[in-house]
Amino acid sequence: MIRRNTSNQAQMLLATGVVLMMALLSMAIFGVKSAGLSMPYDDSGDSTIDASIEVTLALPGLAESRANIWYEGGLTELESVEKAMDSLHQDVLHHGEIRGVELKLLNITITEESGIVTVDCELGAADRNSMLSRSISFDLNLD
Repeated sequence: MIRRNTSNQAQMLLATGVVLMMALLSMAIFGVKSAGLSMPYDDSGDSTIDASIEVTLALPGLAESRANIWYEGGLTELESVEKAMDSLHQDVLHHGEIRGVELKLLNITITEESGIVTVDCELGAADRNSMLSRSISFDLNLD
């Protein structure tokens, strides 16, 4: 009789443990899902498009402003634009991190002809839902 009672107690203890583990697992899954709700961006799908438009519109003006600073400091036109684009690449990466979108300036080529510097690059943008690539080209006159 003692064996049967001990066996029942062990089964009840095991069942209680399983129920507790299931409850903890359920709370852990809920916690992981809730943690995603506090992200600083909207993942509705248009964040990639919005961020790429912002960068495309701002890039020529920012590049010209920064290149002028370097050019006035004594660098050549080509060197000043190269430094400006290097710093803008880092800023675009950081802007993407803040927005929850991966943004990168790819294949940056800078050419100079008759005092006009032409910048050609590709903007890559991606988030959880979408990915796009956009060509950007603009001319700078540093005088």
